[in-house]
Amino acid sequence: MADAPRTGGAPGGETPGAAAPGGPVPRLLCDAQQVAAEAPGPAGVLWRLTESGRQLDANVVRIPPEGRIDTHLEPDLDVLLYVVSGDGTVESEQGRQPLAEGGLLWLPRGSRRSVTAGPGGLAYLTVHRRRPGLQIKNRTAS
Repeated sequence: MADAPRTGGAPGGETPGAAAPGGPVPRLLCDAQQVAAEAPGPAGVLWRLTESGRQLDANVVRIPPEGRIDTHLEPDLDVLLYVVSGDGTVESEQGRQPLAEGGLLWLPRGSRRSVTAGPGGLAYLTVHRRRPGLQIKNRTAS
C-alpha cells in the first residue's frame, strides 16, 4: 500500500472543509494527473476526498504495472471510474473491456468486476455516494 494518501484540500493551503462566509463554495481539490504522475511508487490510494459535510467519496488510486484488483462485487453503490493515466482492462460477466487514459466507466451496484493494469500501470479516480457511518442496531428477535 502507498504511503498515507494526500487528502482533500486545495493546492495553496486553503483549509479543507472550511465554509466561506455565506455558505460552501466550489474549489479545486487536486490535479489528479499531477498526483498520478508524481514519482512512481507502490500501489494504493494516492489522494482521497475528506471534506466535512460531503455527500460523495472520491479517491485517486494507482495499480502498478501488470497489477490487479481481484474480482469483487459492490452491493450498495454505483461507482464512476475515470482513467487518469496508463491503461488496463476491466473484466466482468460481459468479458474484458479495455481502459485507456480519459476513459469513463460506470460500475453499477451489484456488478462483479476486476481491474488489471497494463505494462505502464494504471491510475484512476473513483467517485461514489458516501457510505453512512457505522451504526449500532438492535437485533430483531428470531
